Amino acid sequence: MKRLLQSIFILWPLSLLLLTGCAEKASPAPVADAVPIMAAKAVVKSMPVELHAIGTGEAFKTVSVESQVAGIVSAVHYQQGQYVKQGDLLVSLDDRPFAAALKQAQANLAKDKAQAELARVEVERYSKLSQAGVVPKEQYDQQRANFDAAQAAVQADEANILTAKLNVAYCSIYAPISGRTGSQLIYPGTVVKANDLPVLVVINEVSPLYVDFTVPQQYLNQIKAYMAKGRLPVQAMPSDNSRTEAGYLSFVDNTVDASTGNIKLKATFSNSGLRLWPGEFVNVVLRLTQQENAVVVPAQAVLTGQQGDYIFFVKPDMTVDSRPVKVLRTINGESVLASNDVQPGQTVVTDGQVRLVPGVKVSIKNSL
Repeated sequence: MKRLLQSIFILWPLSLLLLTGCAEKASPAPVADAVPIMAAKAVVKSMPVELHAIGTGEAFKTVSVESQVAGIVSAVHYQQGQYVKQGDLLVSLDDRPFAAALKQAQANLAKDKAQAELARVEVERYSKLSQAGVVPKEQYDQQRANFDAAQAAVQADEANILTAKLNVAYCSIYAPISGRTGSQLIYPGTVVKANDLPVLVVINEVSPLYVDFTVPQQYLNQIKAYMAKGRLPVQAMPSDNSRTEAGYLSFVDNTVDASTGNIKLKATFSNSGLRLWPGEFVNVVLRLTQQENAVVVPAQAVLTGQQGDYIFFVKPDMTVDSRPVKVLRTINGESVLASNDVQPGQTVVTDGQVRLVPGVKVSIKNSL
């Protein structure tokens, strides 16, 4: 009896072990979970053909105001940074020396007119005497020459008066264009020279305003072809990334920069709100045309690998496969693909690609 109990105790654990092993073999293997992804449909839509660049603002006109006469500044009528209109008084010079010169020129004119009148009377007298044979013809010719000289002196005096009046007028310096004044460079008491430093003030016309930018030379023929069909719109976004300003392409340079291979372009903006500024960097978008029936997918669906760009797409059996694609351009988060890369309506993976390999089963958690 004792031996029988010992045998039972020995065999019991072995029986349990065998039963456990059989149970483990009978349980089915676990099925791998589908990888959750986000997906979207490839669509056909109209998409713009655009060129993107970094541009800089340029004043529509820039004028460095200089004095036309030498003198001393008596008053400055503008404040630096002020918007001035064409014809506004900017600077006054001391005009007393020029006013005195004007009076002197007027006095000389009066004197020479009197001399000319005397010479005219003498010519008339000697003309009658010469015709009567009282005086020789040489004396008449001399009187005629004196009269001509007196008339020339009168004309010179009149020119001197005009010059003196101009000099007096030049003492009041007005804005030649409307625009923004720069830093104040002169103050009352400053001695200025004619057409020389210091410059009185620099005025920039900022409405309208240019934006300069460059694009690679391979786009030059396209730009010229589309310009021949009409005005090309240009969008500029200021550095604060606020709303864009609308303008148009107004200038294509006459030569390509040989050192960079770029062509310089210039767009004109009304800039009525003064949101663009000379020298400011802006993001520029030049729209060439509108492409109809473009195949478009979200930009996040396109991945870049060693062989180039590719995407994952979902097959009807909810497995994925990869396919190389050619991205023509990306605009506002949407990538335009070559027409044969993806079929319209095909489901492409937009998120979760890091866990994917071809053949993996997926589940779409959120369709965009």
